[in-house]
Amino acid sequence: MNQQIRKILKWLAEPAAILLLAFGTTTAIAQPFYVPSGSMEPTLRIGDAMIASKFAYGYSAASLPMNLGTPGGTRLLGRDPQQGDVVIFRHPDDKGTVLVKRVIGLPGDKVQMRQGRLVINGHMLELQDGGMGEAENQWGEKSAIRQFVEILPNGVRHPVFKRHWDGVLDDTPVVTVPAGRLFVMGDNRDNSLDSRVATRDGGVGLVPSANLIGRAEFVVGSFDFLNMRGPASWPGLFRLSRFLQKIT
Repeated sequence: MNQQIRKILKWLAEPAAILLLAFGTTTAIAQPFYVPSGSMEPTLRIGDAMIASKFAYGYSAASLPMNLGTPGGTRLLGRDPQQGDVVIFRHPDDKGTVLVKRVIGLPGDKVQMRQGRLVINGHMLELQDGGMGEAENQWGEKSAIRQFVEILPNGVRHPVFKRHWDGVLDDTPVVTVPAGRLFVMGDNRDNSLDSRVATRDGGVGLVPSANLIGRAEFVVGSFDFLNMRGPASWPGLFRLSRFLQKIT
């Protein structure tokens, strides 16, 4: 009987080691994520699969995979993001919802939207013309849209989509980011429920730093599943140009 038990344990040892390695890797080093919405267009597209580095900001309960941890508390080896970082985090009111946005405001910053333009600490950010882009909605419909390059106070340049300048989220009160919180926004400014919108109204509010999972690093693959019409259409829906693209 003892010999049979040893054989069983030996047979289980290899898959257990693989599972332990996989769990440790996704907890401590990097973890794959999938983009389900267009709020971060043009930087990220619906159907992008990306890798996030989890050591970038240290570790907290939010870092655990499969929703095993309850976000909150302190971060081990914690480091603050920089303005312009694309971050992955757990929703403040729903740990099972994982989101991706760009960090716009750090603790102490005063953030406001004024006639569709981003204002940080009283300075309206420069927008440079980036030509025309293509936005995709949740039904797979695509439309032309103006693209701009926004320049953050620390010099980070990133693209944004902007179609309207007088929407509900284009004029907001000044918000001072408190300690331990982040002001995040989507690059698709007219299609993002972000820190401009309170959690009670469907947004994310000011995101606790403890809810950070990691920094989005690379798009490792992309598939336009919204326009999938049958097996014959599948090969043409792979966006090969986005494979192994660094996220900035």
